[in-house]
Amino acid sequence: MLLNRRTFLALGAAFAALPAALPASGSSGPVVFAAASLKPALDRIAADITPMRLSYGGSGALARQITHGAPADIFLSANAAWMDVVTPHIIAGTRHDLLGNALVLVGHASAPPIQITQWPPATRIALGFIEAVPAGQYAREAFTTLGLWDAVQPHIVEVENVRAALALVTRGELPYAVTYASDAQAEPSVNILHRFAPNTHSPIRYPLALLSETARPTYDALLSPHAAAIFTEAGFKVL
Repeated sequence: MLLNRRTFLALGAAFAALPAALPASGSSGPVVFAAASLKPALDRIAADITPMRLSYGGSGALARQITHGAPADIFLSANAAWMDVVTPHIIAGTRHDLLGNALVLVGHASAPPIQITQWPPATRIALGFIEAVPAGQYAREAFTTLGLWDAVQPHIVEVENVRAALALVTRGELPYAVTYASDAQAEPSVNILHRFAPNTHSPIRYPLALLSETARPTYDALLSPHAAAIFTEAGFKVL
């Protein structure tokens, strides 16, 4: 999944207007910019292993903020393309594919079952921004591969990240969303209705990179067996 120059420049103006991601107040440690889908696992790692000031968001928005000078010490993206964008800021030799995930269609517990190959007309579905949020980009690839994109596209509600898409279903505001399997695992009020086959979309990879040498101990902690156990319990595949 590559970002062409036109897409990158078009998004630049929009993301430049966004406020810089801010760490949680009252926290300590290096600033970690991380894909929103990592929140359950990283919150626990910050509490149990190493203190971090965590800033969550869509990977595209975070990458653009880093290129505009936002003070991030570590970046954890939900796909390789957005990590490529921040390559000039990465300390050599520290980029590492840390995690994998799976793509799923979820529905609120009260939503009727759905057959993915027979998408009901006018059925709304939440996705992360399809030009910037990896989960939305993977979803577009998957629906396109399945020959369903034209049927689904008019009914998409785009939101700023995959956790926001999940929240719309959790609150019953929309019946369906495409999220990662780890997100669905963390939310008992939704059901997994379909698991997209890996060959319908680009491989889901979460690259990790160090942006400031002062954060090396935290970077090492994220690569530790203790962190790997937490990521696995949260539904990720440790690579």
